[in-house]
Amino acid sequence: MTLLNVENLRVRFRMGRGSRVAYAEGVGRGELGVSFAVPENSTVALVGESGSGKSVTAMSILNLLPDNAERHGGITFAGRDMLAATLPQLQAIRGREIACVFQDPMTSLNPVFTVGEQIVEPLVRHLGLSRRHALEKAESLLTEVGLPDPKRRLSAYPHELSGGQQQRVMIAIALACEPKLLIADEPTTALDVTIQRQILELLARLKEKHRMSMLFISHDLGVVGEIADRVVVMRHGLVREQGEVSQIFAAPQDAYTKALLACRPTLDGRAERLMVIDDHIEGRLELKAPKPVDHAARADEPVVLQVKSLTKSFWLRSGVFGRKEFQAVKGVSFALRRGHTLGIVGESGSGKTTAGLALLRLHEPAGGPMGGEVLFNGQDLLQVPRSQWQPFRRRIQIVFQNPYASLNPRFTIGQTLLEPMRIHKLGGNTDAGREERARYLLGKVGLDAGAMHKYPHEFSGGQRQRIAIARAIAVEPDVIVLDEAVSALDVSVQAQVLNLLRDLQDELGLAYIFISHDLAVVRFMADEVLVMKDGEVVERNATEVLLAHPQQDYTKRLLAAVPRGLQGRLVA
Repeated sequence: MTLLNVENLRVRFRMGRGSRVAYAEGVGRGELGVSFAVPENSTVALVGESGSGKSVTAMSILNLLPDNAERHGGITFAGRDMLAATLPQLQAIRGREIACVFQDPMTSLNPVFTVGEQIVEPLVRHLGLSRRHALEKAESLLTEVGLPDPKRRLSAYPHELSGGQQQRVMIAIALACEPKLLIADEPTTALDVTIQRQILELLARLKEKHRMSMLFISHDLGVVGEIADRVVVMRHGLVREQGEVSQIFAAPQDAYTKALLACRPTLDGRAERLMVIDDHIEGRLELKAPKPVDHAARADEPVVLQVKSLTKSFWLRSGVFGRKEFQAVKGVSFALRRGHTLGIVGESGSGKTTAGLALLRLHEPAGGPMGGEVLFNGQDLLQVPRSQWQPFRRRIQIVFQNPYASLNPRFTIGQTLLEPMRIHKLGGNTDAGREERARYLLGKVGLDAGAMHKYPHEFSGGQRQRIAIARAIAVEPDVIVLDEAVSALDVSVQAQVLNLLRDLQDELGLAYIFISHDLAVVRFMADEVLVMKDGEVVERNATEVLLAHPQQDYTKRLLAAVPRGLQGRLVA
């Protein structure tokens, strides 16, 4: 029996005012809209890149869209017309019969209310429970979603929990009133692979237990293959293909679906280059051919960075006036050669990002002590006075995870690229020479010269990350630290950025420290891998050797958690 039916849905957004009103199409094109159904006790996945319309489609169900949105077509939930529903009717359904779990739990949870208060609210509002009974129910919900020490967590605030724990709280809130439909909008994208695996298993288990349906939104077909019964593939606001998950994976009919399946790196072998959407659609299939990595030929490259017994601690408050030391990085050592990539992997909290920031001295000294040696061309960077640090800043750059936060919104792209060149006196003695180099750099990362006069908000996430990479290479570095630089990107955009990084490395001889929780991406990028847990290196080896023959149980768990599509099926 069908629980939700979406028929020829079209959503457009009013832009401008008065006589200047224009419309931007979000879902549907012209009179052609989006149609699909969600049966009872089933999981339907909406899949596509950013901008494909999948989230707009899902948010249209409960009208969680901005005021300038106009919906046309039909949405029927349990026999009720959702497009004709009044605001009070929608408020009665939201949280009670249809609940949502979003991608970023930290922005979804209210930072000024405790976890308990946020779970109690829908229980009191929709079910009419007393506060005492609602608190008891909240504790049982936290137990059900696997949060340790649930009674104590009721009085915790969201910032006191890890990302995975915050997502479990969001799921507990969503399940509080036992809804018939759960909308999960990219619920695991920001999580590391082991926490992602736990959340996927939790959602699959709770779906079966509560006999509810789920609309699961994702750009990753590997994840979708593990949890969905049916798949709806969207691009540019239209449905390109839909069907049973086994059918879509075994015999996809649409070229775009085939491209989505092909462009994600895998653990099966290291390709010379990743497919991108246009490669597959235009028939350039030869790019997927694997190329063995000749480690012997690369072994003679000079060492550009050597880290010896690196440690980093933070001061934590203890009591009213006291403090205690927490050691986040414990004796990390490695050597990085020119033109090589060192992958650092581990779960959230393993110390991998702290190690990368520590060797760049991006942690404030007052925050806690740091020890060991970071030798760059024979000089210990940890001992260089701050007054003499600027030349080293040029030669060791960093690209952060979030391209939205790492670019100055008040600077044009041209200013973003010119500023570091002026500071380090690169790109010629005149601004004209530097501007010419900036345009050249934009071309290197696949953007045209017209980007020079635009601002960051005018670009997509993948384009912003390309700009961040252009800024990093503008100062001609020897080493770039890439801190989860592709984890927030769609698989197709991710493939483009990874190909770009490999091309730049081959051309410029760059050395990368590639920090990631995604072992499939690390397989494509890295020559050697360090596995970190609780601040320590627990395993280190050449990439192919480590992934084929992991020695530590922790490494084996990381590998087992990588999404494998139908092979890792979580539901019957």
